[in-house]
Amino acid sequence: MKNTLFPGVKEIIQSLDTTAITDERKATLDVFVRHIQNKLKDQNLVRLNFICTHNSRRSHLSQVWAQTLAHYYGIANILCYSGGTEETALFPRVSETLTALGFQIQTLSEGKNPVYSIKYAENAYPVIGFSKTFDHPFNPKSGFAAVMTCSHADENCPFIPGADVRIPLTFEDPKAFDNSPLQAEKYMERSLQIATELKYIFSNVKK
Repeated sequence: MKNTLFPGVKEIIQSLDTTAITDERKATLDVFVRHIQNKLKDQNLVRLNFICTHNSRRSHLSQVWAQTLAHYYGIANILCYSGGTEETALFPRVSETLTALGFQIQTLSEGKNPVYSIKYAENAYPVIGFSKTFDHPFNPKSGFAAVMTCSHADENCPFIPGADVRIPLTFEDPKAFDNSPLQAEKYMERSLQIATELKYIFSNVKK
């Protein structure tokens, strides 16, 4: 499956250096690896719901990169979702950042909460990106890992109904740099950090 990735996306993945990840951070990532490994060992679908407060930035980046890296490493039965404690909209800079990294993005519907098709490979089913609450009908109701990508959601939403496991995998919010000269740089930096850590996770899953 590796060869079906869009060339730009594949090149980015190959350039990501996981050796700079600290041992402390790896301890958290290894919990994620074990969860995926145990699910696959039992021949179960692995449902990952990446959750942030507004489902507008970090949770979408995580969802897209996780689905992409599962494909890259040829790990089947991985289904990635995202949600928030509130519904807002996918922030435009997120789609612009992913486009710059080689993803192909189409707007499927306009409005206050647009819906996007986010493709990482020619023949793979696209990630459908739009903001929603973590318990939205689009997302799984049970048998999933709740992956908390922001500390605010992790601290303020102590219980996620239907989750098999809760994994805190928090990232700094690039929103802090909105409307600043550093905005594009910081969104790219966060996207690549998320991609690097998820590369570590999926590269350590034994098929």
